[in-house]
Amino acid sequence: MIAIRPYEPQDFSTIQAAHDPARRQELANAGLEAAFLPLPVAAEREGLFDYTVEVAVLNGQVVGFVAFTGEELAWLYVRPDCQRQGVGTALAKHALARMAPGPKTVEVLAGNEPARQLYRRLGFVQEELLHGQMPGNERFSVTVYAMTMA
Repeated sequence: MIAIRPYEPQDFSTIQAAHDPARRQELANAGLEAAFLPLPVAAEREGLFDYTVEVAVLNGQVVGFVAFTGEELAWLYVRPDCQRQGVGTALAKHALARMAPGPKTVEVLAGNEPARQLYRRLGFVQEELLHGQMPGNERFSVTVYAMTMA
């Protein structure tokens, strides 16, 4: 059974164990492997803890996390060995239930088809394709799918 609870500071190493390999997967899907930053750097540059952060616990271990605001699902990472077990879906649904009423947004790197499929299953639709610089690592240009849910 997957339990979701608020992040606690002692969870940092376990969310890094989820983020770093899952982020490498995400970037590889987008052809941006060189843009990888480990969680301590990414969290600081991208303001991870400016968001509400919740963790997923499976079999007594933190295996993933989600970060969100009232309108935006901003971070969602699951340890690769725990993917395809419903953890990402559970985290996303939990975040969506806690977000404000009204439209919700998520951005997905072009090429990250597993994430796009997850968000589509949850009811997000692709609104537009955006081009810009990678938040936290602006040396890299990115293309993202800006998706919304009513």
